[in-house]
Amino acid sequence: MTRPALRGRSAQAGSDPCWIKSSRSFANGDCVEVTDLPDGTIGVRDSKNPGGPILRFTREEWCAFLAGVRNG
Repeated sequence: MTRPALRGRSAQAGSDPCWIKSSRSFANGDCVEVTDLPDGTIGVRDSKNPGGPILRFTREEWCAFLAGVRNG
């Protein structure tokens, strides 16, 4: 499976993840951020609550989500 591109900003073991906010996000704050986590999963969080819960997805789940979004 192809690794989803997160612009090469994956976290190294022992370092903090680098969260990416969508370039299509607006100033109203209704955004999510995404990152590669050190355990190989994809993390998604609410940008308004960076200390809050993180949803974790396998690469396969994330790729399926992205494919669904792209295909409408």
